[in-house]
Amino acid sequence: IMDFSRMNFVYTLLSKRKLQWFVDNGYVSGWDDARFPTVRGIRRRGMTIEALRQYVLMQGASQKNMLLEWDKIWSLNKRIIDPVAPRHTGLLKKELVPVTLVDGPETPYVKEMLKHKKNPELGTKHTVFSSQLFVDQADAAEFVVGEELTLMDWGNAIVKAVERTSEGVVTDVQMRLHLEGDVKSTQKKITWLGQSPDMHPVEALLVDYDYLITKKKIEENDELEDILTPTTEYTDPAMVDANVGRLPQGSIIQLERRGYYIVDKVASQSELGLVTLVRIPDGKATNMASKHKDDGSAEAKPKVKKTAAAPGAKGSPWDKGNASKTSSSKQQQQPKSADEPLGLPHPKEVVDMYETGRVYGDVDLDQPKDVTS
Repeated sequence: IMDFSRMNFVYTLLSKRKLQWFVDNGYVSGWDDARFPTVRGIRRRGMTIEALRQYVLMQGASQKNMLLEWDKIWSLNKRIIDPVAPRHTGLLKKELVPVTLVDGPETPYVKEMLKHKKNPELGTKHTVFSSQLFVDQADAAEFVVGEELTLMDWGNAIVKAVERTSEGVVTDVQMRLHLEGDVKSTQKKITWLGQSPDMHPVEALLVDYDYLITKKKIEENDELEDILTPTTEYTDPAMVDANVGRLPQGSIIQLERRGYYIVDKVASQSELGLVTLVRIPDGKATNMASKHKDDGSAEAKPKVKKTAAAPGAKGSPWDKGNASKTSSSKQQQQPKSADEPLGLPHPKEVVDMYETGRVYGDVDLDQPKDVTS
């Protein structure tokens, strides 16, 4: 018989009682909420069964209590979905910038493009090419008149004019195609969406999540109300290419230059009538860090005063076996254990469970012979 410990993760509660508290108080939508550490929860956030299987086999069974980061399992998941995730285009709807190609096609046309350049087996998608485009405000804000850049999956273009408001917000851009230019020579690779009366971009909602709590490791005397993350859901209205509107629920894609997403709801399932795309963590340190920023004020994060447990108080099963490194003098003043006459080995100073010797000591037992099963 082999016993093993539970795998704990940072910023994560695994107690069903505490998770039920989040459900009962309306902090999450249910046990399949993408912020929950349940199998259904992380599956809804884009975790694959294959990644789960490989991660468990890689970690193995351990008797030591572990506090793991989420980066490794999500990095493993990324390696699995990257070769098979179709590439699509998504732009933030806020302050979307119209672009006019002065020498662009007079009539918009649709061209079939590979969904994944390194995996032609995924098939093709329809891409609109026209003289009227949309680009992200963040990209347009860095445009410089006269510079050459690359419109991804099309070719190079030269910026002719940029109109800005007094606050610096770009309102209009004019470009001229330079398809004979070398795409490797440009520093800026821009995602864009073409406008066509027959094939409009689709409105979507990009959703990203933060951890439910603000502490990496939960202590026994922590109150949930004191460590709740104020905001755990972030949404951004967006425009995506028309192909995304035809994807079924559960499809995993990559929005180029933005990240991996899973279709959480199709337009008909959403109350807003939008395709809902949930961001899939990629395991990068900058993306796995908590988005919550503590301002350090007492009002923002009440401090919990730690008190010593009363004699006989119930706590963690291994609390009685753990001793403090810095209280050697107090250890000498403590009464002798009732187990001392039994000759049981003493626990280490800081352990997660008792360490026991062989049940029969050092005596070699005679093995029975001629035993048949």
